[in-house]
Amino acid sequence: MIRVRPDRVEEYVQLHSAVWPEVLEALRQAHMTNYSIYLHGDLLFSYVEYRGSDLTTDLASIADDPATKRWWSLTGPMQETLRAADDEDWWLPIGEVFHLE
Repeated sequence: MIRVRPDRVEEYVQLHSAVWPEVLEALRQAHMTNYSIYLHGDLLFSYVEYRGSDLTTDLASIADDPATKRWWSLTGPMQETLRAADDEDWWLPIGEVFHLE
């Protein structure tokens, strides 16, 4: 989860209505699928399924992608992390309490 700045919600939603093809391709190449971001008030929740075998390497490939870096330069300032310390993930991982397959 992460918080979107209240004054940037509309802009964040608009930007995500047309994610750049290069960013989508970087996610696909990193074995990410069924990726969604949900908005509730000013909180964002993301869900993604990973189909690869080396998550660390695939996440690094996304972070190294030039288009993704440009994308994050736009989306990053719109967000407020919920993390407690600087060494934690930008998006706060949350625990699952129920799952049905």
